[in-house]
Order: sequence, then structure tokens, then C-alpha cells
Amino acid sequence: MAADTAPRTALVTGGSRGIGRAVVERLGRSGAVVAIHYGRDAAAADEAVAAVRAAGGQAFSVRADLTEEDAVDALAAGVEQGLVEHTGSRGLDVLVNNAGVGCRADITTLTSEDIDRVFAINVKAPVFVVQRLLPLLRDGGRIVNVSSVANRIAHPHVLAYAMSKGALEAFSRSLAAQLGPRGITVNTVAPGLIETDFHRARLRAHPEDAAEAAALTAFGRLGQPEDVADAVAFLASEQARWITGERVETTGGAYL
Repeated sequence: MAADTAPRTALVTGGSRGIGRAVVERLGRSGAVVAIHYGRDAAAADEAVAAVRAAGGQAFSVRADLTEEDAVDALAAGVEQGLVEHTGSRGLDVLVNNAGVGCRADITTLTSEDIDRVFAINVKAPVFVVQRLLPLLRDGGRIVNVSSVANRIAHPHVLAYAMSKGALEAFSRSLAAQLGPRGITVNTVAPGLIETDFHRARLRAHPEDAAEAAALTAFGRLGQPEDVADAVAFLASEQARWITGERVETTGGAYL
């Protein structure tokens, strides 16, 4: 990891909202300088930066639309510039691949365009973000990829999404083996249904769905972004130095 005299640094993709926003704030509170990637919502990114700074941390935002051809280069350039401005160094300690999209379709309605979009953002983008930023990632660094319980439980109506998360987890295991000699750990967190902006409107409109989702967990409640963020923060910490290639479910015991 970075020397004790240097601030730890982190990049969270999709960090302006939902789980990503919670991860950003959690890492900011731990003292990391956080690069917050966003795709289109600059206002949400500005709010995330302000939240970290209000808590005494340091953060900056970087825009890159992961559906665009040059997105990874744009992201890397912005991250490198921001790190130098805030720390005087290009070094990156933590990379959290959180950005992702859903796709509600089963085998009868799934289209080629659906698969292309989901795999481009949920699989291709994390792979090439890692490839592009690997020269910046310090020995002893941390990579955390955000997957889903949908990779373990059959969810026919989100088929392509579940497939993409399965591919992401395969990538994580292989990457862990390759980067181990550098002391870099690579792990996956797999959330269940989390009450983010993405789900909140639907759950409020259909309280019976919210009650059913809560009943599936061991604790009888819906997951919150902070529940996932704490798990990510642990895997990003020095305390997780002997954990790599693992999948950590953050589902509250759903589907036991």
C-alpha cells in the first residue's frame, strides 16, 4: 500500500449515486483521496464530492461515458490529473469497479442490443479500466469488483445482467491470480436488492414487492447502500491483505 506519509487514493466508478456514492463517502471518511467517476449526472457527482469534503475528506470527479469508445482513456487521464493535483503523485491504491447497468429481459424478449450494452458496461469496461490503470496501481493495492446475487440465484427476467456478473466474477478470480505477486488483492462483493434510487421508486409504488424482498433476508429488512460500502471498505483495507479471489455476498442472508 502507499507509504504512511502519503494519503491513500481510490477510484470508484459509478461513484455519484447509489452503492457507489456510499462507497465514496465511506472511503473518504477513512482518509482516502477519492476519484469519483460518473457518466452523465454532473450534479450528482458534485454532490458526492461536496459530501466527502464536508466530512473532512478529499475528492474530485471525473466524467467518462462508458458507452463511448474513448471512455477508458478519458477516465484514466482525468484520474491521473486529479491524483497529481491532490497528492503530487500518480499512484492509485484502490480501484472499485462499481459502474453497471441492468437489463430486464428473459430469453423470449432479450435482444442482441441488450447483450451488447450490458456486457460493454458491466464486463468490458471494468476489464479495460483495470488494464489502463494497472501502471498507476501501487504494489499492495486493492481491486474490488461489484457483482450481484443474481449470479448465484436463478433470475430469468434479468438473464443478460446475471450473465454479465458471472463474467465479471470469472475475471476477478483470474486477475487475482495474476496480480498476487505484486501483493494486489482482487475481490468481488455481490449485493442483493439494495434500496437505492434505482429501486426506491418501484418499491414505494409496490410496497408488497418491498415486503417480499425484505422477507427473503435473514434480518427482515431491505439492504442499504452503506451495508455494501462497509464490506467494500474492508476489502479495500490493509486488514484484508490475505483475502483475494473471493466473492463476498452482501445480501443480509437472502436466499439462504
